[in-house]
Amino acid sequence: MEGVPARARAYVAGAALAALLCLYPLLGPSPLTTAPGTPWWAVGLLAALYAAGEQIARRRFAGTFSPVLLAGAFLLPAPAAALVPLPGALCSYVDKGPFLLRRVWRAAQSSLAVWAAAHLHGALGGPAAVAGSDVPYALLPAGAAVLVHCAVLAALDGGMLALAEGLPALKVCRGLFLRALAPLAVHGLAGLMMAVLWRSPYGPVAALLVLFPMAVSWWVFAQYHRERAAHRATIRALVQAVDIKDGYTRGHSERVGQASVMIARELGMDESRIEVIRFAGILHDVGKLGVPTRLLRKDGPLTPEERRVIELHPEYGHEITRGISFLGEARSAILHHHERIDGSGYPYGLAGRQIPEPARVVAVADAFDAMTSTRSYSRARPVETALAELERCAGTQFDPRMVTALVRVVGREGWHPRVTADEPRRTVPEPAAAPERPGVTR
Repeated sequence: MEGVPARARAYVAGAALAALLCLYPLLGPSPLTTAPGTPWWAVGLLAALYAAGEQIARRRFAGTFSPVLLAGAFLLPAPAAALVPLPGALCSYVDKGPFLLRRVWRAAQSSLAVWAAAHLHGALGGPAAVAGSDVPYALLPAGAAVLVHCAVLAALDGGMLALAEGLPALKVCRGLFLRALAPLAVHGLAGLMMAVLWRSPYGPVAALLVLFPMAVSWWVFAQYHRERAAHRATIRALVQAVDIKDGYTRGHSERVGQASVMIARELGMDESRIEVIRFAGILHDVGKLGVPTRLLRKDGPLTPEERRVIELHPEYGHEITRGISFLGEARSAILHHHERIDGSGYPYGLAGRQIPEPARVVAVADAFDAMTSTRSYSRARPVETALAELERCAGTQFDPRMVTALVRVVGREGWHPRVTADEPRRTVPEPAAAPERPGVTR
């Protein structure tokens, strides 16, 4: 378990202990077989079904086999429901280590979430509504159970990310909860249908038929994820090519993408547009592939002729990405991120709102990272100094709204760039020349 912080391992151990406590009533004076409607065969069947489905879901689709878990929460007492995910989680497919720790974490996490869902479902009278096939009345306790299931998963995952990576726990938990709520609501509805059919005269066989349409929807969802993975691979390949060509700015593209997302979120853009802004930030310098390497790595200031060559990179980038349809309006940011609000930028001298909004976002993010990073021609400035310079240039070089958004979000959350470049950035000597203006980056 090398590489996993001790506090994260302790967190997993604590979650595992809590899951064992949830199972403790099964070992007490009231065995499972004495509880009406919860024989061992039902627990075993659901556990086997979940284990088989989990193997397929993890390898072929995306996510976990939640409908069976939620059906168990609707059919079984809380301790019995908490037992259902254990065999599948402990034997589940894991693509990277530490394998045992990840499996224990999945088992504990799933067990706690299902226990909480089943406990609340039982407290709200859900089992009686399921047994009587009173579907309208069963929706309220089932919906509450799905909410608490989602909340427990988000809280546990958020706590892990906060400990392991130092991310803000509350913000991470909220994001995880909102992202998982819609899929789990669909899985919860399927689980409720399974539970109602299980209790009907048709029995468990009819309940299993619910899983067929779910498998189809999972397949569609998996295709979507594969398509997105292909998009990321395309972008990553382009960024790596730029990083290899211009080694001095390794990681710059990812940092600009991160800063662009921070600005976009602060402006209240929707998630689909934020994704486009992220693509724009990451690929804004892809046109440097068409610029001679000697100019990109030149120490000191550029001559007027060399600068004119450098200033062609937005148009090169726009041309390189012409056939990548999923980029959408990100291509306009690639083309126009060096335009200035006062109309003195390039390549077309657009001014004000003539400049596409994504380009105005990326322009601020690009200049911010350029000022806070060491280049071949300038030393890194402190974050506060860079923000002050952006504010000074707001209204002439940069859109004031974008600058204000970045100043506000960095002041609240700080600037913690996350770079996944495969190689560390080169160490560069101190430049002899003075720093260039913030908007001019190579």
